[in-house]
Amino acid sequence: METIQVWDKVLSAAINLPVVKVDRNDFLRNQLAQYCDEQHINDILEGRLKTKDVLTKQRIQQLADGCIKFHLTSACAISAAAGIPGGFAMLATVPADMAQFYGNVLALVQKLLYLYGWPDLRNGDKGIDDGTKHILTVYIGVAFGSLQASEFAKTLAVRLAKETSKRIPRMALTQYAMYNIAKQVGKWIGLKLTKDGVGKTMGKAIPLIGAPISAATTYFTFKPMAKKLKKHLDEQW
Repeated sequence: METIQVWDKVLSAAINLPVVKVDRNDFLRNQLAQYCDEQHINDILEGRLKTKDVLTKQRIQQLADGCIKFHLTSACAISAAAGIPGGFAMLATVPADMAQFYGNVLALVQKLLYLYGWPDLRNGDKGIDDGTKHILTVYIGVAFGSLQASEFAKTLAVRLAKETSKRIPRMALTQYAMYNIAKQVGKWIGLKLTKDGVGKTMGKAIPLIGAPISAATTYFTFKPMAKKLKKHLDEQW
């Protein structure tokens, strides 16, 4: 199986999990309610203002850290449960804990992008389409430390900074450059999954210590990814 197919299978399994369905309006309204008045919140939701027009960088970082902590805790708890013999089964040919891990990563990517001023990634009633998947793949590449993904994400951020819209223009997500970069990053992620997955599987196979090994592996994978993504977004502020 090609490495891009590995990532496509994981992405397809994770994308359908409830945790991945992040409603931008509901999320931002909940996060901003304590710090913004109703008019400012509505202006942000409608794309007339960006979060940085209303909140300080330090406040955005604080909210981002809260999201990271929530999804880190969730991913570790699920991973520990999966490490118990008979814990989780397979989900669409992908280990369920791997799907849950990337479900939390995908949810976190969306939340951090929204906190740092991105418009809605979803395609209206269609929800997460191929264009959205391309964006998410690129930013998971950023979280993994892909230089190619990071450079492209910087270019994309510059373009979006000039937009005043509550949704990303779909044309920007379906251009050949976006597809090509997402495909290359997907191959790179797939290669990492192929290499890293073996170690996690072996750890789970050991009775009694499988759960703590799974949770620890998740912690030391998820946290650096989240920190890299937040650092990248901070630098684009």
